[in-house]
Amino acid sequence: MMILSVVPYYAAALAVMYVGLAGLVIRQRFKSRVGLGDGQQPALVKAVRIHGNFAEYVPLLLVLLLLLEIQGAALWQLHLVGGLTIVGRISHAIGLSKSSGTSLPRMIGMMSTFIALLSAAAFLLLR
Repeated sequence: MMILSVVPYYAAALAVMYVGLAGLVIRQRFKSRVGLGDGQQPALVKAVRIHGNFAEYVPLLLVLLLLLEIQGAALWQLHLVGGLTIVGRISHAIGLSKSSGTSLPRMIGMMSTFIALLSAAAFLLLR
């Protein structure tokens, strides 16, 4: 039986981040008194998108990270993909929370996320 030594830590950290972002959505729903949808409330729309963007990218990144570890990828490859994912998701959330437009943290977040995705894909294809 294979014991995973890296992916569980990244999965746990990302799960905590996911719950934190969900909490921000709940807080905005309470403030805006909106139970479903976004009520066209700018702060709620922003919180929903930050959470949604996280939910759109993280599952695939975790699957790729899991596949890498199962296939015996080098520790540095696992930490590169996992670290870029963490940095990318934090940066993106910070950037989008400060501005709905472009911002340096948002750009860093998306670049980190895309580099993590492409690196994981390349590592898997080259195995």
